[in-house]
Amino acid sequence: MKSILTAFIFCITFSIGYSQFGIGLTASNDLYHYYQNPDDNTAESTSAGSALLNFGLGPKIWMGGNDFSISLEAQATIGFFGLSVADYKGLGTTSFPIMAKFNFGGLSALDKEGKFGWSMGAGVQYSKTELYYLGNSFEEKGGERDLFRTYVGQLGYGFGMSGFTLHGFLRFGYHPDSGARSFNVGIQYDFNIPKLRNITDPESEL
Repeated sequence: MKSILTAFIFCITFSIGYSQFGIGLTASNDLYHYYQNPDDNTAESTSAGSALLNFGLGPKIWMGGNDFSISLEAQATIGFFGLSVADYKGLGTTSFPIMAKFNFGGLSALDKEGKFGWSMGAGVQYSKTELYYLGNSFEEKGGERDLFRTYVGQLGYGFGMSGFTLHGFLRFGYHPDSGARSFNVGIQYDFNIPKLRNITDPESEL
């Protein structure tokens, strides 16, 4: 968590001199994700993936200008049917990505003009597989599934206008000590609430 606090302080310091600030929500739909747990002694697969019914939601803040912003975000995501194909042990996956991002062009979420843009970010992600219907045979072997941590980097590209963005993203994660890995690819939606309100303002120049 120290890295997140450091990123937050950096964002505040860097944003001095910029006039715009926004707060809102970010949502996501993973088209596919893959989580690799740390190694265990069960001799069964430690990975799980999902390509169906994966959703995420969380808070987000922005600081910056029309063409560039810095943001902090956190999400809680769930994959209802995530499983290990190699060794079925249970269903469900979840993750909690926490990231700081640099946003360029349309993904700044602070400009009224519609345009394309891109973003890059880094942070940590806590993930868990086999949320429910855990098999008895797996538990008898001493298997369990706890939240595990990976350090993540994310790239995104898409379109934004008046506080709303829609962009595709790739997120990779790894932990050098445990060998845990994570991979997410999908679509993300950002909602900068103060900017969205300007859309209904008759004096707003879209």
